[in-house]
Amino acid sequence: MVDKKNIGSSFEDFLQDEGTLEATTEQAVKRVLAWQLTSVMKEQGITKVEMAKRLDTSRSQLDRLLDPNNASVTLGTLAQAASVVGRSIRVELV
Repeated sequence: MVDKKNIGSSFEDFLQDEGTLEATTEQAVKRVLAWQLTSVMKEQGITKVEMAKRLDTSRSQLDRLLDPNNASVTLGTLAQAASVVGRSIRVELV
């Protein structure tokens, strides 16, 4: 028999019920930001070595920043990376 308690609810409701909404949202945002930074770097012809120099960090630190599975990257680091490629990060409460 199929459990029909979630039929008609949203995926967000499901994640909330499972207690994973916050962690899932955080990981999704990090993945999008890593993808966007990588895309802008490619668009502007910026290598990882050049990007690391612009951020005054090591290539391995940059790899951690661009790793979509690394949740330990701070908002400040992401904002700095966005800034060196001429972009900004917008954060809002909804």
